[in-house]
Amino acid sequence: PLLAVSFATCCAVPGVALLTWGVNPLTGALGAFNIFLYTCCYTPLKRMSIANTWVGAIVGAIPPVMGWTAVTGSLDAGAFLLGGILYSWQFPHFNALSWGLREDYSRGGYCMMSVTHPGLCRRVALRHCLALIGLSTAAPILDVTTWTFPIISLPINLYISYLGFRFYTDADRKSSRKLFFCSLWHLPLLLLLMLTCKQTPRGKSDNGEPQS
Repeated sequence: PLLAVSFATCCAVPGVALLTWGVNPLTGALGAFNIFLYTCCYTPLKRMSIANTWVGAIVGAIPPVMGWTAVTGSLDAGAFLLGGILYSWQFPHFNALSWGLREDYSRGGYCMMSVTHPGLCRRVALRHCLALIGLSTAAPILDVTTWTFPIISLPINLYISYLGFRFYTDADRKSSRKLFFCSLWHLPLLLLLMLTCKQTPRGKSDNGEPQS
C-alpha cells in the first residue's frame, strides 16, 4: 500500500501542477477533483453500495470536460454535453460487461447492480442507450454541432438502443456481450461524427480567425 500511494502521489502532484500552470487553473482543478472522486469516493463505494457505478460514471465523464476547458477555459454547454455523452455511454458499456462477471464480483465482495439488482442493471443500461439519442439531438440545439449530427448518428444510436433492449429482455450473457462489444466502437464513431459536424463559433471562420 505504501508503494502504491507513493507512486500515485508522484504521478498526481506533478500531473495536476502541469494542468494548472501549463493549461489553466480550471482544468487543473477538475483533474484534482477527479483524483479525489476516484480514490476517496468511487473506490471505497465498490464494497458498500451500487451507487459506485453512478459515481464512477462521473469520473469517466470528467476527462472530456477537461479537454473542453483546456481549449476554452470555461465550463459551457459543450463541456456538459461531452460529459453527458460519456456519462450515459458508460452504463450500457459497464453494465453489459459486469453482467458476465457477476460471480466474480460476488466472490470478491463488490456491490454491483448486476449482482444485487439484476433487473435495475438492465433497465439502467437501456435507459442510457436511449439517452444517447436525446443527447445527440441536444448537440445542435446547444450550437455544438450542426443538425446533420443527430441525423447521421441516429442509426448507431438506434442500434445500441436495440441491443440495450435485447439485453433488457433476454438477460443473458449473449445479449450482454453484444451490447458490450457494440459500445467499444459506438463511442469513437459517435465522437468522430460529432467532430465532423462541429459548429463553427459565430463570428469565426473554420480556421479560428475572426470573420471580417
